Amino acid sequence: MTTTKPKQDYEPNVVLANTHYDVVGTRPIRHDGADKVTGRAYYGADFPKTSPLHGKVLRSPHAHARIKSIDTSKAEALEGVKAVVTGKDLPDAGDDQGLRWRRNNILAGGKALYQGHAIAAVAATSPHVAEDAIELIEVDYEVLPGVFSAREAMKEGAPLLHDDLYADVGGAKAEKPGNVASYYKLEQGDIEKGFAEADVIVEGEFSCPTIHQGYIEPHPCTVLWNEDGRVMVWCSTQGGFLVRDRTADILGVPVSQVKVMTQEIGGGFGGKTEIYIEPVAALLSKKSGSPVKIVMSRREVFEATGPTCASYVKAKLGATKDGKMVACQSYLAYDAGAYPGALVICGTMCIFAAYDIPNQMSEGYDVVVNKPKSAAYRAPGAPNATFASEQLVDQLAEKLGMEPIELRLANAAMEGTRRIDGPINPRIGSIEIMEAIKSHPHYTSPLEGPNRGRGVGLGFWFNIGEPSACTISVNDDGTINLLEGSADIGGTRASIAMQAAEVLGIRAEDVNPAVVDTDSIGFTAQSDGSRTTFATGLAAYEAAQSVRKQMIERAARLWEVEEGTIQYEKGVVSSKSDPELKMTFQELAGRAREVGGPVVGSASVNPSGIGGSYAGAIADVEVDPETGKVELLRYTAFQDAGKAVHPSYVEGQMQGGAVQGIGWSLNEEYYYSNGDFTNSSFLDYRMPTSLDLPMIDTVIVECPNPGHPYGVRGVGEASIVPPIAVIANAIHKAIGVRLTSTPMNPGAVTDALQRQDGGNGSS
Repeated sequence: MTTTKPKQDYEPNVVLANTHYDVVGTRPIRHDGADKVTGRAYYGADFPKTSPLHGKVLRSPHAHARIKSIDTSKAEALEGVKAVVTGKDLPDAGDDQGLRWRRNNILAGGKALYQGHAIAAVAATSPHVAEDAIELIEVDYEVLPGVFSAREAMKEGAPLLHDDLYADVGGAKAEKPGNVASYYKLEQGDIEKGFAEADVIVEGEFSCPTIHQGYIEPHPCTVLWNEDGRVMVWCSTQGGFLVRDRTADILGVPVSQVKVMTQEIGGGFGGKTEIYIEPVAALLSKKSGSPVKIVMSRREVFEATGPTCASYVKAKLGATKDGKMVACQSYLAYDAGAYPGALVICGTMCIFAAYDIPNQMSEGYDVVVNKPKSAAYRAPGAPNATFASEQLVDQLAEKLGMEPIELRLANAAMEGTRRIDGPINPRIGSIEIMEAIKSHPHYTSPLEGPNRGRGVGLGFWFNIGEPSACTISVNDDGTINLLEGSADIGGTRASIAMQAAEVLGIRAEDVNPAVVDTDSIGFTAQSDGSRTTFATGLAAYEAAQSVRKQMIERAARLWEVEEGTIQYEKGVVSSKSDPELKMTFQELAGRAREVGGPVVGSASVNPSGIGGSYAGAIADVEVDPETGKVELLRYTAFQDAGKAVHPSYVEGQMQGGAVQGIGWSLNEEYYYSNGDFTNSSFLDYRMPTSLDLPMIDTVIVECPNPGHPYGVRGVGEASIVPPIAVIANAIHKAIGVRLTSTPMNPGAVTDALQRQDGGNGSS
């Protein structure tokens, strides 16, 4: 098969002749490590703005209710209260439906659409006064029936969340309002022909409930709407520019009027790519004339921020008797929460992306329900979809009498394979991942004992690029200051600094990286989509190339020779003809100003040479058939990093994603009883702890990405894609039942065993 190289804005000027570097691929201590382990790092709630007022938000106790009236008079009269705001304090969005919905999610308009929906807010001299004040706000609700799953919301006659929501079907507007926001259809080949050629077909229905990212730090912010009209925001976010742009949008002010100072972030995983309280604090600050600080409670985080989408997936897979996959079809319906935006399109793109299947069709429905608006969660949409596809691959292998890993290898996507969403794969590592699994001691070792099973699986995340900027200035002592706009959510200060150090031939420790405010650097997209080390790393690479060029120019002036006679290698500038003319980067930095001003290099990139990432896993489980308890005995994660810039942090990303996938598999869910969300605390929302887990072993596979000078691929997300299906496959091997819903907790396991005993189960 011919390989077509994808078009890219950025063309690396380094040939991937080797994958061994002086800095890239090493394990220096992270630059922000000392402050974080000593507690000196400033997080959003730590910001010490002088004497801020304290904000609290009144939230709806109902999942769906019309707001007939709001009386804030008693709260306003309470001593210590300085400001009260409701949705009426936000600018009118006019005919802009999307803007109206964004504003209504910040402070409700005519209806409360989920339990926890913000209704009003107060600013007071202490948090205790603010809490007392919100209890004095009187809201007259007309409670309405709600819908809590996509399938329920799609039924004829289901309660409508929005009277003006008309489905977008391929750019065409539906004839009547409903709860379906968008419909996507991706296809290639001929589905009917493909399934007609299949000798074996497997199919099934799979579902996952709403779950939360589970970051430890609740959402905090401090906002000052200053007398000069500027809105100053200190917050914890995955993207300072995202907060700037969305806050400006909701407040109806120019982006230049908003300045965001990103603080350290105590976990995000996609959940801090949205805003909830910043515009509220801004309105309170404007009314009161003082800075206002709001810190969400844990219950508010669960009830009023963006969890991942619940999902229903129906999928079908066909193959010939010799094991060639010839057709696949999938139907995905994802909960968007109260407003459109379920990332179901990502599920349709990723569901069978690990395989080279000629005939495919995938349909996706973005459906509004009475839950908080969904947000991204680490490879959003892909784990739910892969829970279905990777179980079908195992079922197919069983029917064909093949080893699951062999079936996967025989059908693996490779360089040149066209994905269902259009792109043709450049060099990718799917086969290398499966070969690594097949040869690993975990896979080849025996698994002995009753009710034990071993599962394998593969997952894909496409990764993204998006704009990034970086500025580097050279200090007289030979160190450099590196300014960038990407929030550090996984050691990216280090990985970005290391790429600059590699270009300049200096130590990683000689780079002083800083995440700066939105006034101090060019636009940089948020830290999500596995983009930061790739895209902001490219910006740092290019800025360092500019510095390198300027250092050659300075050496030429100092030595009074032509620039073309000078070479720069491994941090040493020297003459090609005169061995006496030689200086290290540090020596030249100390003299650079003798022949010019400060050496400063800047770059901005919008890269498209993105390399998708494949991840695989092996899991061993033991299931107690009496209690249904699943114990994870051993887990090994595999991932193609392209080039692991800092292997320790890549391993950490792999382990973190695996653990979150394990929690999704076995424990986690939003539990609703008659529309009431009942487990909005870490006591009742059960995430795995170290006591629940074995050591997560990791294997980094490196298949260099041709779209990056060091071969880098993003690594933050693919690791969460396979665990749910891998554990389901292991449970099936252990006890002979196949679980098609998460969480696969003791109740679900015992129910499945009882159905099997009664003749109604499937194996």
